[in-house]
Amino acid sequence: MTNRKAAVLVAGSWGTALAAVLADNDYHVTMWTRNPVQAKEINEEHRNGKFLPDAVLPPGIVASTNMEQALFGAELVLFASPSTAMREVARQAAPFIKEGTLCVHATKGFESVSFNRMTTVLAEELQIDPKQLVVLSGPSHAEEVIGKQPTTVVVASACQESAERAQDAFITPYFRVYTNPDVVGVEVAGALKNIIALCAGLTEGLGFGDNAKAALITRGLAEISRLGTAMGANPLTFAGLAGIGDLIVTCTSRHSRNYRAGSMLASGLALDDVLQRMGMVVEGVRTTNAARELAASFDVVMPITEQLYQVLYGNKPPRSAVEDLMGRGRTHEMEEGAASWGLHQ
Repeated sequence: MTNRKAAVLVAGSWGTALAAVLADNDYHVTMWTRNPVQAKEINEEHRNGKFLPDAVLPPGIVASTNMEQALFGAELVLFASPSTAMREVARQAAPFIKEGTLCVHATKGFESVSFNRMTTVLAEELQIDPKQLVVLSGPSHAEEVIGKQPTTVVVASACQESAERAQDAFITPYFRVYTNPDVVGVEVAGALKNIIALCAGLTEGLGFGDNAKAALITRGLAEISRLGTAMGANPLTFAGLAGIGDLIVTCTSRHSRNYRAGSMLASGLALDDVLQRMGMVVEGVRTTNAARELAASFDVVMPITEQLYQVLYGNKPPRSAVEDLMGRGRTHEMEEGAASWGLHQ
């Protein structure tokens, strides 16, 4: 039995899939959950039926509802809670995380009130050296990772050693991991791609074809890179796994919650009904509001985000939003693109 221990907070679909990756790398993994029924199912049946019903979990994974017990002896802690719960989870975990523990998060979103990135939230609540923090992101669906289908992601940290520790912890024959020093870019790309995925679902639900989806992904990447670079990201990050890679998979896959939610919205369902039917967090909904506020504070133009905001929060018909996007004033792609990539003033 391995002596390496890891803790995963919380036991959703992505946290469970990454727990399986760690277990395949000879970690003993304890997943923390508030739900005693879920913990019992994981411990006795080796399943997490609500989130990954078809998967049998590796024997190296157990679950606990006790935070101190889950974190005891852990040399690596993975935070995989929804962005809305990250601060609360980190606050509960803070007293039990020992010095030198590698803290990784795999959450794609901003805090809903402060609009902080997740590493900022974790640094504040854990009161640790930011160099201990790593973000894991990239084109990766939990349903495929738990099935050991080939997947490639990126881990980003201000400290190369921390990034490489995370790389070593997660890399397997089916789960390839690259390192990147651009924490801001990786986090911004991971959060904002959910907005474009919601819009991709809308176009699907409205009956539009591949032409519209390709345009949406391309112009969506321009929006993501505009805001990201304004926030201090490296433009090249958006051409990599955390940027265009994650954007493509989230905008084209049946596994994408945001894509499915967008399609439901296009069918005429109200937002509350869509979220209730999904039964899981749809990060793009709250991220749209955060991105709109951040765009205003950084004086960045984000027309796709603005139109989606009007659909989600202003009761604007999705078809009218598309028509308004198509009817925008004429512009030059390369001039707009150059500005978004910071190539000229």
